[in-house]
Amino acid sequence: MRWIYWAIFLGVLAFAASATTDRSGNARMAENIYWSDGDSGRIDGQPFRLANVDSPETGGVGARGGARCETEREIGYEAKEFIVALTRSADVQIAQSYGEDRYGRLVVDLTVNGRSLAEIGMEAGHYQPWPHRGQRALAPKPDWCGQLMASLD
Repeated sequence: MRWIYWAIFLGVLAFAASATTDRSGNARMAENIYWSDGDSGRIDGQPFRLANVDSPETGGVGARGGARCETEREIGYEAKEFIVALTRSADVQIAQSYGEDRYGRLVVDLTVNGRSLAEIGMEAGHYQPWPHRGQRALAPKPDWCGQLMASLD
């Protein structure tokens, strides 16, 4: 029975490796990217989420997984516009994959023209750090509304 668990484990590892590298071991090019918001979407049809960063939510205020205030939603759309424009004609690659999150999305690090997308987004103010180890968050999810209110004071 133990061999079944090992077979499943090795299969998952093989899938993760194939999702991030080509046959020569290089980072895999992300051919077709759709952004649903500033930090998640679909790459070549596979749902994904950026690793260890968060962007403002674009979903309805109060909806599950949505924005906490209308201002967060507005800056969430700005973050999405930024990332769509940045990646539209760029060389985007999956630099590393961490497996799937609890929603079945592949958690990845992306590079844009050889540079970390997470770093670019943080420098532009569209992302904040949200470190994880596996599926476990190591810090609370960033509070975009609270930070916006504090910046007005």
